[in-house]
Amino acid sequence: MCSDYVSSDDIRDQFSKAMSAMYQQEVPQYGTLLSLVEVVNDDALSQDPALADALAATGELSRINVERHGAIRVGLPEELSLLRRMFAVMGMVPVGYYDLAAAGVPVHSTAFRPVDDEALKRNPFRVFTSLLRLELIENAALREQAREILQRREIVTPQAVALIERFEQQGGLSTNDADAFVEAALTTFRWHHDATVDVETYHRLHKEHRLIADVVCFHGPHINHLTPRTLDIDEVQRRMPDVGINPKAVIEGPPRRVCPILLRQTSFKALEETITFADNAQGHHTARFGEIEQRGVALTHKGRELYDHLLAESRSLPVAPDNATHQAQLAEVFQAFPDDDATLRREALAFFHYYAVPGKQVALPDNVDAAGVEVLIEQGALVCQPMIYEDFLPVSAAGIFQSNLGEHQRDEYSSHANQAQFEQHLGAAVIDEIALYAQRQQASLEQALAVLRGR
Repeated sequence: MCSDYVSSDDIRDQFSKAMSAMYQQEVPQYGTLLSLVEVVNDDALSQDPALADALAATGELSRINVERHGAIRVGLPEELSLLRRMFAVMGMVPVGYYDLAAAGVPVHSTAFRPVDDEALKRNPFRVFTSLLRLELIENAALREQAREILQRREIVTPQAVALIERFEQQGGLSTNDADAFVEAALTTFRWHHDATVDVETYHRLHKEHRLIADVVCFHGPHINHLTPRTLDIDEVQRRMPDVGINPKAVIEGPPRRVCPILLRQTSFKALEETITFADNAQGHHTARFGEIEQRGVALTHKGRELYDHLLAESRSLPVAPDNATHQAQLAEVFQAFPDDDATLRREALAFFHYYAVPGKQVALPDNVDAAGVEVLIEQGALVCQPMIYEDFLPVSAAGIFQSNLGEHQRDEYSSHANQAQFEQHLGAAVIDEIALYAQRQQASLEQALAVLRGR
């Protein structure tokens, strides 16, 4: 790439901050949420110096306050494919496949995000992107009407398309082009108070499923939430009412642990927003909400199998009346999941970054097995830090969606996951996230061993 081009990491960082500023203007409560999360994070770091030191040592600390993930929904394969090209300009690629139809949400999804260590440290911005499964609309006439409505819109401006094409042809963008791209790309995700359909059509789609109305009836995939990362989600949940924010009933994901795993999420309830329909009727639409997340260590296949087993066990329990009871039930079930880094590592339940201790050089064989790694850790030549989970959990995502879609939503669709269809519509294969974590862990170990060998 020409040295005069702006790096994709810089474009992503610029776009992420611009989107955060835009969303704060559109949803003032988001600004309140950011302030609350910042205070909670500062408190968590001051109360746990070891955590602060560990985050600083691995470069994680600098990303905490800029870290965001957005969520959008598109209606047509062509829209999904075009957004894949847009996110590629920002160094973001599709990672993971998520089927939410089984949980009553008629979409399947991926997460566009950076994948290598340095890019993640620079800005780990992610966009959870869902494609509406029109085939799941049972009413054939309504299904075809929805398709026709979607085919009439253009979600990316001609200027943004031209700049995407320029990036693809040149391999990069100049500073001026990068600035223009960020501004043009933001237009895709802005909220519009005017719907593209009349009120009767909106209500027919809304009756089928609130999310279908949200996808089909507007000019584009407005950002539905923009999520900051907290170091203590329980404290954010507890404090939200104190700053005038109404949280959802329970925190999604695993329980609070000494060694956090995967992803925990909560949100404030979706806003009721005034809209004008194409026939000039006035009404309201509810979709956009505020989400907060706490990220833990990424789990191996073995770890995910144990997690999924325990989660299924917890879901067979009676529905908890409140978050405290829910968390207590989860904690009881998850006692079967080891809660210290050493056991998580030795039992290959989680992924870790390995680092050589400065100044240490030891005589090593050409091949260092798992037992040899443990010896080096015991000798103080190697240290390891949990690898942050950068992805999402289908059950939690569906729980967040459903809690903000209101009551009387269906429990499931009679559909099977269809990754092959999704990838065809996307125009690319999605990356297997667990294989990616394994590659990153192995690369960090090899680099650390090379340092210890003095190479």
